[in-house]
Amino acid sequence: MGASTMLGMPAAVDVPLRTEDGVIRVGRSRVTLDAVIADFHGGASPEEIARHYSALHVSDVYLVIGYYLRNQADIDAYIDAQERLAADARRRYEADHPNDPLRERLIAALAEKRNPGG
Repeated sequence: MGASTMLGMPAAVDVPLRTEDGVIRVGRSRVTLDAVIADFHGGASPEEIARHYSALHVSDVYLVIGYYLRNQADIDAYIDAQERLAADARRRYEADHPNDPLRERLIAALAEKRNPGG
């Protein structure tokens, strides 16, 4: 008797991804596919990614990364498109709010954090 018969293995396993408003999210969480893949590209293990995003189960992270590795070109194209959309939205916001006081304070705080006292 083969291992798959003994274990009653399913023929296929569903990858825990869903699309919400054009954004691919992992499982029932708000965590995006882009975020998981960015951490993976940054060298994080599935266990580290699951710890970083407490809403994710480590087994789901493994499934998502496996899906990414099998469909890398398509997912990379999706991520590139998402990055372009975000950059366009940022440019539109900055054009509509060129002297936003909150934005200026946040930029100053970020600059101070990156270069304390400088």
